Amino acid sequence: MRHYLSRLRARGELLTVTREVDPRYEAAAVARRLQQETSKPVLFENVRGSTLPVLLNLYSDHQRLREIIRCSADETFCARLDREITLAATLDNPTEHVPLPDDWITGKLSDLPILTYHARDGAPYITAGVFLAKDPDTGRNNLSFHRSMVVSDDELRIRLGSSHDLAQFQMRAEARGEALEAVILLGAAPEIFMSACVSLPPDGDEMSLASAMRGGPIAMRRALTVDLDVPVSAEIVIEGRILPNERRPEGPFGEFMGYYVEVGDNHVFEVTHVGWREGAVFQGLICGSNEDLRPLEAATAARIYKTLSSQVRGVLDVSCQPTVMNTIIKIDKQYDGHAQHALLAALGSHLDYNKLVMVVDKDVDIYNLDEVIWAFLTRGRADTRTMVLHDVPGFYRDPHKDHWGRLAIDATKPWGREAEFERKSIPGVENIVLGDYLPHFDKRTAA
Repeated sequence: MRHYLSRLRARGELLTVTREVDPRYEAAAVARRLQQETSKPVLFENVRGSTLPVLLNLYSDHQRLREIIRCSADETFCARLDREITLAATLDNPTEHVPLPDDWITGKLSDLPILTYHARDGAPYITAGVFLAKDPDTGRNNLSFHRSMVVSDDELRIRLGSSHDLAQFQMRAEARGEALEAVILLGAAPEIFMSACVSLPPDGDEMSLASAMRGGPIAMRRALTVDLDVPVSAEIVIEGRILPNERRPEGPFGEFMGYYVEVGDNHVFEVTHVGWREGAVFQGLICGSNEDLRPLEAATAARIYKTLSSQVRGVLDVSCQPTVMNTIIKIDKQYDGHAQHALLAALGSHLDYNKLVMVVDKDVDIYNLDEVIWAFLTRGRADTRTMVLHDVPGFYRDPHKDHWGRLAIDATKPWGREAEFERKSIPGVENIVLGDYLPHFDKRTAA
Protein backbone atom coordinates (compact mmCIF):
# COMPACT_ATOMS: atom_id res chain seq x y z
CA MET A 1 0.00 0.00 0.00
CA ARG A 2 2.85 2.42 0.70
CA HIS A 3 3.88 2.25 -2.98
CA TYR A 4 0.30 3.08 -3.93
CA LEU A 5 0.33 6.03 -1.51
CA SER A 6 3.58 7.23 -3.06
CA ARG A 7 1.91 7.30 -6.48
CA LEU A 8 -1.10 9.19 -5.11
CA ARG A 9 1.17 11.68 -3.37
CA ALA A 10 3.20 12.24 -6.54
CA ARG A 11 -0.02 12.96 -8.44
CA GLY A 12 -1.21 15.42 -5.79
CA GLU A 13 -4.07 13.10 -4.80
CA LEU A 14 -3.16 12.55 -1.14
CA LEU A 15 -4.16 15.08 1.51
CA THR A 16 -2.11 15.35 4.72
CA VAL A 17 -3.18 16.61 8.16
CA THR A 18 -0.22 17.45 10.42
CA ARG A 19 -2.27 18.84 13.33
CA GLU A 20 -2.89 16.42 16.22
CA VAL A 21 -6.28 14.72 16.06
CA ASP A 22 -8.16 12.66 18.60
CA PRO A 23 -8.81 9.04 17.51
CA ARG A 24 -12.18 9.29 19.25
CA TYR A 25 -14.52 10.91 16.69
CA GLU A 26 -12.25 13.76 15.50
CA ALA A 27 -10.31 11.89 12.79
CA ALA A 28 -13.54 10.38 11.47
CA ALA A 29 -15.29 13.76 11.57
CA VAL A 30 -12.55 15.43 9.51
CA ALA A 31 -12.54 12.57 6.99
CA ARG A 32 -16.33 12.64 6.71
CA ARG A 33 -16.28 16.40 6.15
CA LEU A 34 -13.63 15.97 3.46
CA GLN A 35 -15.82 13.42 1.70
CA GLN A 36 -18.33 16.21 1.11
CA GLU A 37 -15.69 18.15 -0.83
CA THR A 38 -13.35 15.64 -2.48
CA SER A 39 -12.69 11.97 -3.15
CA LYS A 40 -9.01 12.31 -2.22
CA PRO A 41 -7.69 10.17 0.66
CA VAL A 42 -6.35 11.82 3.78
CA LEU A 43 -3.36 10.88 5.95
CA PHE A 44 -3.43 11.99 9.60
CA GLU A 45 0.23 12.15 10.62
CA ASN A 46 -0.29 12.96 14.30
CA VAL A 47 -2.93 10.87 16.06
CA ARG A 48 -3.10 11.22 19.81
CA GLY A 49 -1.84 8.20 21.73
CA SER A 50 0.04 6.50 18.89
CA THR A 51 3.17 6.94 16.81
CA LEU A 52 1.45 5.54 13.70
CA PRO A 53 -0.39 7.73 11.18
CA VAL A 54 -3.96 6.94 10.07
CA LEU A 55 -5.19 6.78 6.47
CA LEU A 56 -8.86 7.30 5.57
CA ASN A 57 -10.92 7.73 2.37
CA LEU A 58 -8.52 5.61 0.29
CA TYR A 59 -11.05 3.73 -1.86
CA SER A 60 -13.80 6.35 -2.18
CA ASP A 61 -13.26 6.96 -5.89
CA HIS A 62 -14.39 4.55 -8.63
CA GLN A 63 -11.55 5.59 -10.93
CA ARG A 64 -9.00 4.44 -8.34
CA LEU A 65 -10.73 1.07 -8.20
CA ARG A 66 -10.40 0.81 -11.97
CA GLU A 67 -6.69 1.56 -11.63
CA ILE A 68 -6.23 -1.25 -9.07
CA ILE A 69 -7.55 -3.88 -11.47
CA ARG A 70 -5.70 -2.32 -14.45
CA CYS A 71 -8.92 -1.45 -16.25
CA SER A 72 -8.34 0.42 -19.53
CA ALA A 73 -10.46 3.35 -20.66
CA ASP A 74 -12.37 1.26 -23.19
CA GLU A 75 -13.31 -1.48 -20.67
CA THR A 76 -16.09 -1.61 -18.11
CA PHE A 77 -15.08 -2.38 -14.54
CA CYS A 78 -17.39 -5.42 -14.46
CA ALA A 79 -15.97 -6.99 -17.61
CA ARG A 80 -12.37 -6.44 -16.48
CA LEU A 81 -12.94 -7.90 -13.02
CA ASP A 82 -14.71 -10.89 -14.57
CA ARG A 83 -11.60 -11.54 -16.68
CA GLU A 84 -9.37 -11.28 -13.61
CA ILE A 85 -11.54 -13.82 -11.76
CA THR A 86 -11.33 -16.21 -14.72
CA LEU A 87 -7.54 -15.76 -14.87
CA ALA A 88 -7.20 -16.35 -11.11
CA ALA A 89 -8.71 -19.82 -11.43
CA THR A 90 -5.88 -20.82 -13.81
CA LEU A 91 -2.89 -19.65 -11.76
CA ASP A 92 -0.57 -22.39 -10.54
CA ASN A 93 1.71 -20.29 -8.33
CA PRO A 94 -0.14 -17.17 -7.14
CA THR A 95 2.23 -16.66 -4.17
CA GLU A 96 5.93 -16.85 -3.39
CA HIS A 97 7.56 -17.22 0.02
CA VAL A 98 9.99 -14.73 1.54
CA PRO A 99 11.42 -14.28 5.06
CA LEU A 100 10.07 -11.96 7.73
CA PRO A 101 11.20 -8.37 6.99
CA ASP A 102 14.12 -7.10 9.07
CA ASP A 103 12.17 -4.01 10.07
CA TRP A 104 9.32 -5.92 11.77
CA ILE A 105 8.18 -4.43 15.09
CA THR A 106 6.24 -6.33 17.76
CA GLY A 107 3.73 -4.41 19.85
CA LYS A 108 0.20 -4.59 21.17
CA LEU A 109 -3.28 -3.49 20.12
CA SER A 110 -3.20 -0.42 22.34
CA ASP A 111 -0.17 0.86 20.39
CA LEU A 112 -2.36 1.18 17.28
CA PRO A 113 -4.42 4.32 16.52
CA ILE A 114 -7.72 2.42 16.37
CA LEU A 115 -10.54 4.91 15.83
CA THR A 116 -13.93 5.41 17.40
CA TYR A 117 -16.23 6.56 14.60
CA HIS A 118 -19.83 7.13 15.66
CA ALA A 119 -21.50 8.68 18.69
CA ARG A 120 -22.92 5.42 20.06
CA ASP A 121 -20.14 3.02 19.06
CA GLY A 122 -19.43 0.75 22.01
CA ALA A 123 -15.63 0.96 21.66
CA PRO A 124 -12.91 1.65 19.09
CA TYR A 125 -13.39 -0.54 16.00
CA ILE A 126 -11.14 -2.03 13.36
CA THR A 127 -13.12 -1.48 10.15
CA ALA A 128 -10.62 -1.81 7.28
CA GLY A 129 -9.01 -5.02 8.47
CA VAL A 130 -8.83 -7.83 5.91
CA PHE A 131 -9.29 -11.23 7.56
CA LEU A 132 -7.14 -14.00 6.12
CA ALA A 133 -7.99 -17.59 7.03
CA LYS A 134 -7.81 -21.07 5.50
CA ASP A 135 -10.64 -23.48 4.84
CA PRO A 136 -10.06 -26.11 7.56
CA ASP A 137 -10.93 -28.90 5.10
CA THR A 138 -9.28 -27.82 1.83
CA GLY A 139 -6.66 -25.28 2.92
CA ARG A 140 -7.76 -22.66 0.37
CA ASN A 141 -7.26 -19.01 1.30
CA ASN A 142 -10.14 -16.69 2.05
CA LEU A 143 -10.10 -12.91 2.40
CA SER A 144 -13.02 -11.05 3.94
CA PHE A 145 -14.11 -8.10 6.10
CA HIS A 146 -15.69 -8.23 9.56
CA ARG A 147 -16.05 -5.42 12.04
CA SER A 148 -13.87 -5.91 15.13
CA MET A 149 -14.51 -4.26 18.50
CA VAL A 150 -11.48 -3.69 20.71
CA VAL A 151 -11.97 -5.08 24.20
CA SER A 152 -8.38 -5.37 25.40
CA ASP A 153 -4.89 -6.05 24.08
CA ASP A 154 -5.79 -9.73 24.06
CA GLU A 155 -9.36 -9.73 22.73
CA LEU A 156 -11.46 -8.51 19.83
CA ARG A 157 -15.15 -9.25 19.33
CA ILE A 158 -16.08 -9.76 15.72
CA ARG A 159 -19.30 -10.04 13.72
CA LEU A 160 -19.31 -12.96 11.27
CA GLY A 161 -22.08 -12.82 8.68
CA SER A 162 -23.72 -16.23 8.48
CA SER A 163 -23.47 -16.39 4.68
CA HIS A 164 -19.75 -15.53 4.60
CA ASP A 165 -17.05 -18.13 4.00
CA LEU A 166 -15.23 -17.27 7.23
CA ALA A 167 -18.39 -18.03 9.22
CA GLN A 168 -18.60 -21.41 7.51
CA PHE A 169 -14.93 -22.12 8.25
CA GLN A 170 -15.44 -21.21 11.91
CA MET A 171 -18.58 -23.32 12.19
CA ARG A 172 -16.78 -26.41 10.87
CA ALA A 173 -13.80 -25.86 13.16
CA GLU A 174 -16.12 -25.28 16.11
CA ALA A 175 -17.96 -28.53 15.40
CA ARG A 176 -14.63 -30.28 16.05
CA GLY A 177 -14.08 -28.23 19.20
CA GLU A 178 -11.22 -26.30 17.55
CA ALA A 179 -10.37 -22.64 17.32
CA LEU A 180 -10.01 -21.19 13.82
CA GLU A 181 -6.71 -19.42 13.24
CA ALA A 182 -6.86 -16.13 11.34
CA VAL A 183 -4.92 -12.93 10.81
CA ILE A 184 -6.20 -9.39 10.31
CA LEU A 185 -4.29 -7.35 7.71
CA LEU A 186 -4.33 -3.57 8.07
CA GLY A 187 -2.91 -1.49 5.26
CA ALA A 188 -3.06 -4.42 2.86
CA ALA A 189 -1.97 -3.89 -0.74
CA PRO A 190 -4.78 -2.50 -2.93
CA GLU A 191 -5.18 -5.74 -4.89
CA ILE A 192 -5.59 -7.70 -1.64
CA PHE A 193 -8.13 -5.22 -0.29
CA MET A 194 -10.09 -5.32 -3.54
CA SER A 195 -10.00 -9.13 -3.69
CA ALA A 196 -11.44 -9.28 -0.18
CA CYS A 197 -14.47 -7.36 -1.48
CA VAL A 198 -15.22 -10.00 -4.12
CA SER A 199 -17.45 -13.02 -3.50
CA LEU A 200 -15.90 -15.95 -5.33
CA PRO A 201 -17.41 -19.41 -5.90
CA PRO A 202 -16.92 -21.93 -3.04
CA ASP A 203 -13.70 -23.26 -4.57
CA GLY A 204 -12.29 -19.79 -5.35
CA ASP A 205 -9.16 -18.40 -3.70
CA GLU A 206 -9.05 -14.64 -3.14
CA MET A 207 -5.26 -14.66 -2.89
CA SER A 208 -5.12 -16.01 -6.44
CA LEU A 209 -7.42 -13.19 -7.49
CA ALA A 210 -5.09 -10.67 -5.86
CA SER A 211 -2.21 -12.20 -7.80
CA ALA A 212 -4.18 -11.87 -11.05
CA MET A 213 -4.90 -8.20 -10.30
CA ARG A 214 -1.27 -7.57 -9.45
CA GLY A 215 -0.02 -9.30 -12.58
CA GLY A 216 2.41 -11.48 -10.62
CA PRO A 217 2.77 -13.59 -7.47
CA ILE A 218 2.05 -12.18 -4.00
CA ALA A 219 5.06 -12.32 -1.66
CA MET A 220 4.11 -14.21 1.54
CA ARG A 221 5.91 -15.03 4.79
CA ARG A 222 5.03 -17.21 7.76
CA ALA A 223 2.97 -15.78 10.60
CA LEU A 224 4.68 -15.81 13.98
CA THR A 225 2.05 -17.49 16.18
CA VAL A 226 -0.46 -19.16 13.83
CA ASP A 227 -0.16 -21.64 10.97
CA LEU A 228 -0.81 -19.18 8.16
CA ASP A 229 1.12 -17.39 5.43
CA VAL A 230 0.81 -13.61 5.52
CA PRO A 231 1.34 -11.04 2.70
CA VAL A 232 4.70 -9.47 3.44
CA SER A 233 3.45 -6.10 2.17
CA ALA A 234 0.78 -5.75 4.89
CA GLU A 235 1.51 -2.70 7.03
CA ILE A 236 0.08 -4.19 10.24
CA VAL A 237 -0.77 -7.80 11.10
CA ILE A 238 -2.92 -8.97 14.01
CA GLU A 239 -2.65 -12.73 14.57
CA GLY A 240 -5.08 -14.80 16.56
CA ARG A 241 -7.79 -17.44 16.88
CA ILE A 242 -11.58 -17.33 16.72
CA LEU A 243 -12.58 -19.27 19.82
CA PRO A 244 -15.04 -22.17 19.60
CA ASN A 245 -18.32 -22.15 21.52
CA GLU A 246 -17.72 -18.66 22.83
CA ARG A 247 -19.95 -15.62 22.23
CA ARG A 248 -19.71 -12.33 24.09
CA PRO A 249 -21.50 -8.94 23.83
CA GLU A 250 -20.41 -6.75 20.88
CA GLY A 251 -21.71 -3.33 19.84
CA PRO A 252 -23.42 -0.96 19.36
CA PHE A 253 -21.83 0.02 16.07
CA GLY A 254 -22.78 2.34 13.18
CA GLU A 255 -23.03 -0.03 10.23
CA PHE A 256 -23.01 0.41 6.43
CA MET A 257 -26.74 1.14 6.00
CA GLY A 258 -26.39 4.25 8.12
CA TYR A 259 -27.93 2.93 11.33
CA TYR A 260 -26.66 1.41 14.57
CA VAL A 261 -26.55 -2.33 15.12
CA GLU A 262 -27.34 -2.87 18.78
CA VAL A 263 -25.44 -5.04 21.27
CA GLY A 264 -25.48 -8.75 20.45
CA ASP A 265 -23.48 -11.83 21.36
CA ASN A 266 -20.82 -12.36 18.71
CA HIS A 267 -17.58 -14.27 18.13
CA VAL A 268 -14.41 -13.80 20.17
CA PHE A 269 -11.01 -13.29 18.50
CA GLU A 270 -8.14 -14.10 20.85
CA VAL A 271 -5.12 -11.98 19.89
CA THR A 272 -1.82 -13.88 19.90
CA HIS A 273 0.49 -11.33 18.26
CA VAL A 274 0.46 -7.75 16.93
CA GLY A 275 3.19 -6.39 14.70
CA TRP A 276 3.92 -3.84 12.00
CA ARG A 277 6.53 -2.72 9.51
CA GLU A 278 8.80 0.22 10.28
CA GLY A 279 6.95 3.34 9.12
CA ALA A 280 3.59 1.54 9.00
CA VAL A 281 0.34 3.31 8.19
CA PHE A 282 -2.89 2.31 9.95
CA GLN A 283 -5.88 2.19 7.60
CA GLY A 284 -9.31 3.16 8.87
CA LEU A 285 -12.66 3.19 7.10
CA ILE A 286 -15.95 4.95 7.84
CA CYS A 287 -18.63 2.28 7.39
CA GLY A 288 -21.42 3.32 5.04
CA SER A 289 -19.41 6.16 3.46
CA ASN A 290 -18.06 6.18 -0.09
CA GLU A 291 -14.79 4.53 0.98
CA ASP A 292 -16.82 1.59 2.26
CA LEU A 293 -19.53 1.42 -0.39
CA ARG A 294 -17.60 2.04 -3.63
CA PRO A 295 -15.48 -1.16 -3.42
CA LEU A 296 -18.44 -3.25 -2.21
CA GLU A 297 -20.70 -1.84 -4.94
CA ALA A 298 -18.13 -2.45 -7.65
CA ALA A 299 -17.48 -6.05 -6.59
CA THR A 300 -21.21 -6.77 -6.27
CA ALA A 301 -21.92 -5.23 -9.68
CA ALA A 302 -19.24 -7.45 -11.25
CA ARG A 303 -20.81 -10.54 -9.71
CA ILE A 304 -24.26 -9.59 -11.04
CA TYR A 305 -22.79 -8.73 -14.46
CA LYS A 306 -21.20 -12.18 -14.72
CA THR A 307 -24.49 -13.94 -13.99
CA LEU A 308 -26.50 -11.67 -16.28
CA SER A 309 -24.09 -11.98 -19.20
CA SER A 310 -24.33 -15.76 -19.08
CA GLN A 311 -28.13 -15.64 -19.42
CA VAL A 312 -29.11 -12.48 -21.29
CA ARG A 313 -27.45 -11.03 -24.38
CA GLY A 314 -26.82 -7.34 -24.84
CA VAL A 315 -25.78 -6.60 -21.22
CA LEU A 316 -23.30 -3.73 -21.43
CA ASP A 317 -22.61 -2.74 -17.83
CA VAL A 318 -23.91 -2.97 -14.26
CA SER A 319 -23.71 -0.48 -11.39
CA CYS A 320 -24.74 -0.77 -7.75
CA GLN A 321 -24.29 2.93 -6.95
CA PRO A 322 -25.29 4.81 -4.84
CA THR A 323 -25.89 1.88 -2.47
CA VAL A 324 -25.22 -1.82 -2.77
CA MET A 325 -28.91 -2.57 -2.15
CA ASN A 326 -29.80 -1.47 -5.69
CA THR A 327 -28.70 -2.62 -9.14
CA ILE A 328 -28.79 -0.66 -12.40
CA ILE A 329 -28.30 -2.54 -15.67
CA LYS A 330 -27.40 -1.02 -19.04
CA ILE A 331 -28.49 -3.04 -22.06
CA ASP A 332 -28.40 -2.77 -25.82
CA LYS A 333 -32.10 -3.51 -26.20
CA GLN A 334 -32.69 -6.03 -28.99
CA TYR A 335 -36.27 -7.31 -28.65
CA ASP A 336 -39.59 -6.70 -26.94
CA GLY A 337 -39.29 -8.08 -23.40
CA HIS A 338 -35.49 -7.80 -23.32
CA ALA A 339 -35.60 -5.52 -20.27
CA GLN A 340 -37.89 -7.92 -18.38
CA HIS A 341 -35.52 -10.82 -19.08
CA ALA A 342 -32.63 -8.77 -17.68
CA LEU A 343 -34.66 -7.86 -14.59
CA LEU A 344 -35.62 -11.46 -13.85
CA ALA A 345 -32.06 -12.71 -14.30
CA ALA A 346 -30.70 -9.95 -12.06
CA LEU A 347 -33.15 -10.67 -9.26
CA GLY A 348 -31.69 -14.14 -8.87
CA SER A 349 -28.06 -13.15 -9.29
CA HIS A 350 -27.40 -11.91 -5.74
CA LEU A 351 -29.97 -12.89 -3.13
CA ASP A 352 -28.63 -10.56 -0.42
CA TYR A 353 -28.55 -7.18 -2.11
CA ASN A 354 -30.86 -6.90 -5.13
CA LYS A 355 -33.68 -5.09 -3.35
CA LEU A 356 -34.23 -2.66 -6.25
CA VAL A 357 -33.28 -3.48 -9.85
CA MET A 358 -33.57 -1.05 -12.78
CA VAL A 359 -32.81 -1.53 -16.48
CA VAL A 360 -31.92 1.35 -18.81
CA ASP A 361 -30.91 1.86 -22.44
CA LYS A 362 -27.31 2.27 -23.58
CA ASP A 363 -27.58 6.09 -23.74
CA VAL A 364 -28.10 6.42 -19.95
CA ASP A 365 -25.29 6.95 -17.43
CA ILE A 366 -25.82 4.17 -14.88
CA TYR A 367 -23.48 5.86 -12.41
CA ASN A 368 -25.81 8.86 -12.21
CA LEU A 369 -29.08 8.06 -10.44
CA ASP A 370 -30.56 11.36 -11.65
CA GLU A 371 -30.27 10.06 -15.23
CA VAL A 372 -31.72 6.68 -14.33
CA ILE A 373 -34.80 8.16 -12.62
CA TRP A 374 -35.20 10.62 -15.51
CA ALA A 375 -35.24 7.71 -17.95
CA PHE A 376 -37.92 5.90 -15.96
CA LEU A 377 -40.11 8.98 -15.64
CA THR A 378 -39.87 10.08 -19.28
CA ARG A 379 -39.85 6.82 -21.25
CA GLY A 380 -43.18 5.23 -20.42
CA ARG A 381 -45.83 4.35 -17.87
CA ALA A 382 -45.07 3.94 -14.18
CA ASP A 383 -47.56 1.17 -13.48
CA THR A 384 -46.98 -1.36 -16.27
CA ARG A 385 -43.16 -1.12 -16.19
CA THR A 386 -42.84 -1.93 -12.49
CA MET A 387 -42.80 -5.38 -10.93
CA VAL A 388 -43.26 -5.90 -7.18
CA LEU A 389 -42.21 -9.30 -5.86
CA HIS A 390 -43.63 -9.91 -2.40
CA ASP A 391 -42.07 -11.90 0.45
CA VAL A 392 -38.73 -12.66 -1.23
CA PRO A 393 -36.06 -13.09 1.49
CA GLY A 394 -33.31 -10.49 1.43
CA PHE A 395 -30.26 -9.44 3.41
CA TYR A 396 -29.16 -12.26 5.73
CA ARG A 397 -29.03 -10.05 8.86
CA ASP A 398 -32.67 -9.00 8.83
CA PRO A 399 -34.70 -10.44 11.76
CA HIS A 400 -37.64 -8.09 11.14
CA LYS A 401 -37.74 -8.80 7.38
CA ASP A 402 -37.24 -5.12 6.54
CA HIS A 403 -35.38 -6.13 3.38
CA TRP A 404 -37.77 -8.77 2.13
CA GLY A 405 -39.48 -8.16 -1.20
CA ARG A 406 -38.12 -6.85 -4.48
CA LEU A 407 -38.88 -3.95 -6.81
CA ALA A 408 -37.96 -4.23 -10.50
CA ILE A 409 -38.24 -1.26 -12.88
CA ASP A 410 -38.03 -1.12 -16.66
CA ALA A 411 -36.71 2.35 -17.53
CA THR A 412 -35.99 1.59 -21.21
CA LYS A 413 -37.62 3.11 -24.28
CA PRO A 414 -40.83 1.45 -25.56
CA TRP A 415 -39.97 -1.23 -28.12
CA GLY A 416 -40.49 -0.03 -31.68
CA ARG A 417 -40.76 3.67 -30.70
CA GLU A 418 -37.09 4.40 -30.05
CA ALA A 419 -36.96 7.33 -32.52
CA GLU A 420 -39.49 9.25 -30.41
CA PHE A 421 -37.04 9.27 -27.49
CA GLU A 422 -33.91 10.57 -29.21
CA ARG A 423 -32.14 12.75 -26.67
CA LYS A 424 -31.75 16.38 -27.64
CA SER A 425 -28.25 17.84 -27.84
CA ILE A 426 -26.46 21.15 -28.38
CA PRO A 427 -23.56 20.86 -30.84
CA GLY A 428 -20.14 21.80 -29.47
CA VAL A 429 -20.83 21.56 -25.73
CA GLU A 430 -18.09 19.02 -25.15
CA ASN A 431 -15.49 21.32 -26.73
CA ILE A 432 -16.29 24.44 -24.71
CA VAL A 433 -13.58 25.65 -22.30
CA LEU A 434 -15.33 28.01 -19.89
CA GLY A 435 -12.09 29.78 -19.05
CA ASP A 436 -12.05 31.11 -22.62
CA TYR A 437 -15.30 32.97 -21.88
CA LEU A 438 -14.95 33.62 -18.14
CA PRO A 439 -11.23 34.02 -17.35
CA HIS A 440 -11.76 33.83 -13.58
CA PHE A 441 -14.26 31.00 -13.64
CA ASP A 442 -13.58 28.38 -10.96
CA LYS A 443 -15.80 25.32 -11.03
CA ARG A 444 -15.22 24.74 -7.31
CA THR A 445 -16.81 28.07 -6.39
CA ALA A 446 -19.25 28.44 -9.27
CA ALA A 447 -22.16 27.20 -7.15
